[in-house]
Amino acid sequence: MPGVFPYTNMRVPMLYTAFEVTGAAITGLRAGLDIQGQEDVNVVGFAGDGGTADIGIQSLSGAVERGHNVFYIMYDNEAYMNTGIQRSGATPKGAWTTTTPVGKQKDWKKEDKKQMIDILVAHKIPYAATATVGYPEDLIKKLQRAKEIKGPKFFHIFAPCPTGWKSSPDLGVELSKLAVETNVFPLYEVVHGVYKFTKKVKEPKPVQEYLLLQGRYSHVKKYPELLAEIQKDVDKRYNELLSKEKYTAELYGTEEKKQ
Repeated sequence: MPGVFPYTNMRVPMLYTAFEVTGAAITGLRAGLDIQGQEDVNVVGFAGDGGTADIGIQSLSGAVERGHNVFYIMYDNEAYMNTGIQRSGATPKGAWTTTTPVGKQKDWKKEDKKQMIDILVAHKIPYAATATVGYPEDLIKKLQRAKEIKGPKFFHIFAPCPTGWKSSPDLGVELSKLAVETNVFPLYEVVHGVYKFTKKVKEPKPVQEYLLLQGRYSHVKKYPELLAEIQKDVDKRYNELLSKEKYTAELYGTEEKKQ
């Protein structure tokens, strides 16, 4: 089914698929185009965090393990927002959802957010990156770079959901930026196994500045121990990424050295 590409008159073929088969669908399209000799056509798959981190991970894993030359974009608003705000593997620890309703039993999300970038890097793909609607120029640069790389490319794009986050719609960009400025969602890329930050935060803001703008975290004011645990986890993950940046650059060499 063709669709008109925004801001142009270009008609782009589109395929609507079942929730969990984005990885399989784009590899089928890629194979068909290759048979026709149209190797210069980019194939892009879009799926949400639930359709990627949970029910779609099997087809995604197969697609990247086979090395297909495709883009896979995970749109991450941290829950199954279009089916009732149920928790997904990408829902962060401490968050309210309809299936982690907090209440007197403190039934918030107990597990850590699934780190999809690390899972995809373990497949030895040539390119993976995080991005957010708060920093569009960072996303554009990464897409341009990825276009020059053959093989599977994975993008983890972070975006708020006002309904599911119980946040004001006009705070979308601010929340996206705060996620980066608090190190909740660092911006980085992994090129041929080498981790590299694309925006380092010298003086990160306290994580509560980000959390308390969202109704899904309103309960953390009652439970300071939960807030402290979330802050500790954020710091730990950021330091882990710093270590990976240093170690992988030493192990594989930076992209600058390769060039």
